[in-house]
Amino acid sequence: MNRILLLEDDESLIDGLKYTLEKNGFSLDTARTTAQARALLEADASYGLLLLDVTLPDGSGFDLCTWVRARDRQIPIIFLTASDEELNIIRGLDSGGDDYITKPFRLGELLSRIRALLRRSGLAKPADGLQCGDLFLDFTKSQALLKERPLDLTAGEYRLLCLLVRNAGQVLPRSRILDELWDGSGSFVDDNTLSVYIRRLREKAEEDPSHPMHLITVRGFGYQWKP
Repeated sequence: MNRILLLEDDESLIDGLKYTLEKNGFSLDTARTTAQARALLEADASYGLLLLDVTLPDGSGFDLCTWVRARDRQIPIIFLTASDEELNIIRGLDSGGDDYITKPFRLGELLSRIRALLRRSGLAKPADGLQCGDLFLDFTKSQALLKERPLDLTAGEYRLLCLLVRNAGQVLPRSRILDELWDGSGSFVDDNTLSVYIRRLREKAEEDPSHPMHLITVRGFGYQWKP
């Protein structure tokens, strides 16, 4: 998995990022002070990306970034800042940062920026699979297994299942699902097709499709996968 080091002292943000990043195939280590972060970086050179808060109890994420760059390490760095003031942005980039995102931020946007930086740096490593309760997504074979039994899914059903499971616990609006799913010819999936995919997924992945426990409809909003 891609390994990320997070320097952050906000416990609630740490918990949210850890859950989301690990669900999306990343491994996350956390440090709550710059001293802890330096110790982790000195002990382990295999991190693929750094997420650095700006204001810490013992210093600044800018200072840690400068320290990392002074050691000629080209690891991608994203700043998590509570301020979008130009001065802070310039300081972050001048200290060697690659990107910044202003709090509060949407986790989907952060994931997109992480993946983009990893692609540009050549450090991205595709995850082999994702376990979610009794369901396992095998990305190497484009296959889903429920209790170790392969599910007979079409390509569209598999893509939909991957999207839902990667965002397990979150309600995905139909509009977002439609924006992200493509059919085999490269055209957008339409609303009627999505309804068919949902019904067929329930028939294949739920013990009682008429009373689903995992693929939940949230009326007026969209769908949610519950582990």
